[in-house]
Amino acid sequence: MDIVIASRIYRPEPGAAPIYLGAVVDEATSRGHSVRVLTVNLPKRRKRLPTLEKIKSFPVLRDREGYVRGYIQYMSFDIPLACRLLFSKKPDVVFVEPPPTTGAVARVICKMRGIPYVYRAADLWSEAAAHATKSQTVLSILRRIEKFALNGAKALTTVSSNARNRILELAPAAEVIVAGTGADTDSFHYSQAPISPYFIYAGTFTELHGAQILIPAFAKLLHQKPEFRLIFVGNSTVKDEIMAAAHELNIADRVEILDPRPVSELLPLLQSATASLATLDPQGGYEFAFTTKIYSSLAAGCPVIFSGVGPTKDFLDENPELFSLHTNYAVDEIYEAMLQFANAPLHDSSRRAVADWTAENFSLKAAGRTVVNVLEKAAAS
Repeated sequence: MDIVIASRIYRPEPGAAPIYLGAVVDEATSRGHSVRVLTVNLPKRRKRLPTLEKIKSFPVLRDREGYVRGYIQYMSFDIPLACRLLFSKKPDVVFVEPPPTTGAVARVICKMRGIPYVYRAADLWSEAAAHATKSQTVLSILRRIEKFALNGAKALTTVSSNARNRILELAPAAEVIVAGTGADTDSFHYSQAPISPYFIYAGTFTELHGAQILIPAFAKLLHQKPEFRLIFVGNSTVKDEIMAAAHELNIADRVEILDPRPVSELLPLLQSATASLATLDPQGGYEFAFTTKIYSSLAAGCPVIFSGVGPTKDFLDENPELFSLHTNYAVDEIYEAMLQFANAPLHDSSRRAVADWTAENFSLKAAGRTVVNVLEKAAAS
């Protein structure tokens, strides 16, 4: 098969989507399929390594933090993408990464050329946007665009049964396959390291995640454990709010916010952390989402404290082998969980067991296999 992947972000840029798409591409090329990735030029100081897939990149607008995020930035990707899909060699199938505007472009061009496409509906953007804007006009337009993208796809892939049920509300006739997600166990793995007194939040944090609640919880911890630090690593729209809260509580010198890091730099941070943190605001309208950032942490042997609602809670509660904790989205409960790990950090054998269990049960390779199966079926039908 000849597969085209359309995505505004691709490896080696950091983030869950590039890692996920990389697993799909690796599985496809291992089966002998050819893959072309239509993506964007890398930010300065990043270089691509030689790969089996053909990467076709072009310039794109980025926000102040260097991320392709926002309506203007999406358009700077979607408009050239329409031309590239229209005039490039006809593939057997196209795999489309959100946002929905990219899915809408794919539907129009693929319809014109008679190409099936599969859309990766990891979540619903029109629901998430309700937390970022109160404009009913904007939300209505986005919902229509998303419905258009979903309903034209030969198949949709998503991460959980909860997400599948929400997607079917917008696209009731769609074939929605739960491909899951998982840990990139080739990149994130266990290696014994001295445990250091810090907690780490590794991954995107926005209004939807509600990571700001960690600041007052951490401030309480510092009364008992003044040697600890709190480190955030990743793209964010709430950096200013987090640091403002830290300054207000006089703990700004114990809080660090770092830009996204490549795996080679992030992995040691996870391996040495007392525990990693993840949050999901129950009022964010995103309660069906799975916080996939926990997979990388667990694959590195780092236990997780998750605070919030949704399938991540159920996942941790149902798998005590992970030595991780779930709390409600409440300052006192997060503080208690932090204190528990600070007083008794997970020892080496347990951290190794966490990594081994994650690699055996939730490898990203399995998700990649499922997606490629879907692509093969879509191309053959």
